[in-house]
Amino acid sequence: MCGRGALFSDRCFDVDGKQAERERRIFLAATKTVSGTSKRVLTRRETIAGYAFMLPSLIFFVGFVIYPMVQCIFTSFFDSTMNRADVFVGLANYKELFADPVFLGALKNTFVIVIVSVPVTCIFSLWVSSVLNNMSGPLCSLFRCVFYLPVVTGSVAVTVVWKWMFNNYYGIFNYVGKATGMLDKNINWLGDEKYALGCIILILITTSVGQPIVLYVSALNNVDQSLVEAAQVDGATNLQVFWKIKWPQIKPTTLYILVITTINSFQCFALIQLLTSGGPNHSTDTIMYYIYHTAFKLYRYGYGNAMGVVLAVIIAVLSAVQFKLAQSD
Repeated sequence: MCGRGALFSDRCFDVDGKQAERERRIFLAATKTVSGTSKRVLTRRETIAGYAFMLPSLIFFVGFVIYPMVQCIFTSFFDSTMNRADVFVGLANYKELFADPVFLGALKNTFVIVIVSVPVTCIFSLWVSSVLNNMSGPLCSLFRCVFYLPVVTGSVAVTVVWKWMFNNYYGIFNYVGKATGMLDKNINWLGDEKYALGCIILILITTSVGQPIVLYVSALNNVDQSLVEAAQVDGATNLQVFWKIKWPQIKPTTLYILVITTINSFQCFALIQLLTSGGPNHSTDTIMYYIYHTAFKLYRYGYGNAMGVVLAVIIAVLSAVQFKLAQSD
């Protein structure tokens, strides 16, 4: 129809143009629909693949973490022991806890360990890391290995060495103390109520500083050196450089170290079990050791689980407070 004369050429061009535009829009819409559908299919496949890879870990986490936690909370409301059915007692286990002088003593010892060991571990680790950060070459690697050695060494081997050092008769501390005139007679470090808990804290600190030192060294190496050099050019002191430039950049690492060190201190068990077994006279009892003693020595599973629930709540609250304080800064 459009080829009959020039009179209709403009109208023909308009009709052809509109038809071409309509076809182009239909094509773009169809392409967009196909593209959107393909994208959704690809996203769905990636999601399914991701969940498939996570499934073994999820099963392990549910079976060995979530289920025992739920079972622990459930059993804490029962008088559960061997050779007889569990008896529901409600909150009786929790009421008995806070009237139990041994548990209250273990709670106090646990808080003493946490309050002393966590700040000392963090401050000492940061100081050592700052010194190592200024070193280079093999010397830095040597010191990092030395401080990390107690972490990779088995706790039993480390404890045996410390037990020999604290020995009442031939330990190195008594030997050096008497040789230098600081001691008049041998001290039973692990058998005296005045010294036993302090010895446990000392050992815990020495075995806990390795990982924080490695983390702090890595964090300090990632600090923007251009900012440090600019501050030094402007006349900033080392303390000002650390507080204004380095500290804000290593705060996330510090938060992680605080939380992990706090949890590890609350869960101090192996040292107590291998060195003092809670003695002398319950002076080194911690909540973790008392849970073990109650559940696996006295076979009072419900009472031990109640202590476990209380310990978990304390750790959760303190961790939440630490995260909140870190975010507020």
